[in-house]
Amino acid sequence: MLVPMTLLRSFCDPQLTTAELAARLTMTGTKDERVFHVGVTEPDGFVVGHVLDVAPHPDADRLRVCTVDVGAGVPATIVCGAPNVAAGQTVAVARPGAVLPDGRKLKAAKLRGILSEGMILSETELAVGSDHDGIMVLDPPSADGSVVSPQSAGLCAGMSLAEAIELSSDVIEFEITPNRVDCLGVYGIAREVHASTGATLQPPPWVEDPGTTEGDAGGAEVVVEAAELCRRFMVRAFDGIRIGQSPAWLKARLLWAGMRPISNVVDITNYVMLLTGQPLHAFDFDRVAGRRLVVRRAADGELVETLDGETRTLDTEIVVICDADGPTSIAGIMGGARTEVAPNTTRVLLEAATWNGANIQRSSTRLGLRSEASGRYEKGLEPEVAADGLAYATRLLIEICGARALPGTIDVGGPGPDPAVIRLRPARVAGLLGKAIDSDRCAEILTALDFAVTPAPAVDESGVLEPTGALDLDVTVPYFRRADVTREVDLIEEVARIDGVDRLPATLPPRNGAAGRLTHAQRARRRAEDVLVGRGLDEIVGWSFTDPGLLDRLRLPERHPMRRTVRIANPLSEALSLMRPTVLGSLLDVARHNVARGAASVQIFESGTVYREHGADGPGAATATKVTGSPADEHHALAALLTGPFGGRSWRGGGHPPAADFFTAKGLLAAVLDTLRVDWAVASAGWSFLHPGRSANVLLGDRRIGFLGEVHPLVADAWDLERTAVFSINLDVVLAAAPPVISYGGLSDYPAVLQDLSVVLADDVSADRVLAVVRANGGRELVGVDVFDVYRGDQVGPGRFSLTLHLEFRAADRTLTDAEVADRRSSITKALAGELGGELRA
Repeated sequence: MLVPMTLLRSFCDPQLTTAELAARLTMTGTKDERVFHVGVTEPDGFVVGHVLDVAPHPDADRLRVCTVDVGAGVPATIVCGAPNVAAGQTVAVARPGAVLPDGRKLKAAKLRGILSEGMILSETELAVGSDHDGIMVLDPPSADGSVVSPQSAGLCAGMSLAEAIELSSDVIEFEITPNRVDCLGVYGIAREVHASTGATLQPPPWVEDPGTTEGDAGGAEVVVEAAELCRRFMVRAFDGIRIGQSPAWLKARLLWAGMRPISNVVDITNYVMLLTGQPLHAFDFDRVAGRRLVVRRAADGELVETLDGETRTLDTEIVVICDADGPTSIAGIMGGARTEVAPNTTRVLLEAATWNGANIQRSSTRLGLRSEASGRYEKGLEPEVAADGLAYATRLLIEICGARALPGTIDVGGPGPDPAVIRLRPARVAGLLGKAIDSDRCAEILTALDFAVTPAPAVDESGVLEPTGALDLDVTVPYFRRADVTREVDLIEEVARIDGVDRLPATLPPRNGAAGRLTHAQRARRRAEDVLVGRGLDEIVGWSFTDPGLLDRLRLPERHPMRRTVRIANPLSEALSLMRPTVLGSLLDVARHNVARGAASVQIFESGTVYREHGADGPGAATATKVTGSPADEHHALAALLTGPFGGRSWRGGGHPPAADFFTAKGLLAAVLDTLRVDWAVASAGWSFLHPGRSANVLLGDRRIGFLGEVHPLVADAWDLERTAVFSINLDVVLAAAPPVISYGGLSDYPAVLQDLSVVLADDVSADRVLAVVRANGGRELVGVDVFDVYRGDQVGPGRFSLTLHLEFRAADRTLTDAEVADRRSSITKALAGELGGELRA
């Protein structure tokens, strides 16, 4: 919401700079998004001028030579191209040296041979209006339509233009939270300034209503058929209206607040909305067929032409305001073209209503039509605000448009419920905030916010009067805070934010004997993530939503479990219409983003939830969590991606780190799973998005919990990546298998016996099988076995390879003898020969 400071300070001026005021309000919860300046930056050089004479330019048909009294003793000659310039006008003049709002510095210059000593300005050149077809004339019209003389209006030639009109203003853009609909009006912001600074607050301009409640409102009639969607509908009739331009101050304030000035009647409705928060709509009374307005639900497929010239198709959830000829406007969103106020309008029917906020939000979204009015209605205005807006608009129509308010106000629905009274206990304030704030200070704050406060004897929790004579407060909630303040804790929040949240002490919440700690799963998950961070990977956080096209880019077959996705009922866009079935998509997206911007290598991981249709098979589906009321199975996945060089430079690698591959990813996976102390294995498998010869399933026992491998070249190419390695596991399954307590054994004092063993095997024998046989036959003294060399060549023959193992034997209570080690080694070699057909290599 854009708030011009000239308008805000007219109701409450705390004598703070705009930046200081914005910071103060932010600390009370009314957050500023930005502060900027509009209009003239320096008023010097801008003066009031009086046009003495206008003559045609001798060498230009569209230019005129004006003699203008600018108070300098000698009239100035100004060449002007505006068609409406005339002798006798009081105008805005920029003298040479003046800096215009767009940054141009004005100089005296010859125009077709005649020296122009300044510029007669239009509204757009001053940034105080939207009219650029002619100059801005300062002679103000009176209520009866005659022109007031400049002298009687206090304008004289040569006076500073800043004394005649508002030339500029600072503007604060506020982010208004949905619960603070009262702050969608500038007067609500002024109330916040008053409470937080103590500056004087002017009375609201709607206190005195020049309209009447008795009468037939010019013979108008209102019928509300959709009462559940229209809490209040008020109408007042006016005649004698003269449509024209609004005063300069009104147009400037609207423009600075982001609204385009149109005509005096329309501008008044927008200005009242800006000030009170209550949208209004003006009908041309003579165009309302039958003088009767009916509020009803639209018929399915019914059409209405709105003020923007578009014809919109409605449904039965949309509320319309109709006359005898059909819909005239879409309730709470936009008026209709058929009854809009026109230049020849003389009678106006002014409407102020209270609509159902959820219905307005739904209708606005359905039509793709948002307006200043819908943005306010959808947050839930109270019925009393409609009366405030109608009263102030009546006053402005009389003062600016010369209108006469016809007797009577139609009011269907009336005001809202009686105000709530909430007991506020200072003892409870101290208990929640950790700081005592006495009754007087609480009453001062709440009174400044327009709550009514009455002292009441304090009672304890059992209802017994406190013997100390302390006072509680009975607080009456104003109508404009009815939906926001409903409990004692809400009042305490009001006290805290105005007294200063930054002044509250740092305290611990009451524990009541409870001690907070992480669960086993939370601690284990953090350990797993820390392992990857410690090895140089960066964590990313991707969207939980994904693009349906992801499944095709991953080359998933039609019946693949990952294709059993969960579709979002109301997606932000088609590109975010599915709940992600894997985190691989977000990893690939981030990798492409970084590689495209010059990153030579990317090492990232993500720890997050993935979603499958309920009952879908796939890695970890057996332990997925069914969300109540949801069609989705969820589990927490941990996945990593590496592309490009990984690790440090080494003299052994020619000065370059090696490129990440299958074994790099497997090493990281091993670090994670070994840290969590789970028994795991890998087995060859085919995944459509992984390289057919460099991929594997990750197993926990006989359960598949994820995948490991290099991304298929076609998939990598779809993301503009080179060789890329990944792994992904169902972390929920892993954490369930991880021991809650890790046991540690003592280190042996006795030396180890180290031996190497080379065995020749057939090509179809995996290293995993070899290691399993060695561990099973090495006895408890075999404490370590590693593969450190693989050989294929003429020395072992075709179809065979040599695997060299490093064996470590150690006993906890003695030094092993050569005979003991030889016995274990013999058992190993016999088992390798008998179970795997292995031959000991000399």
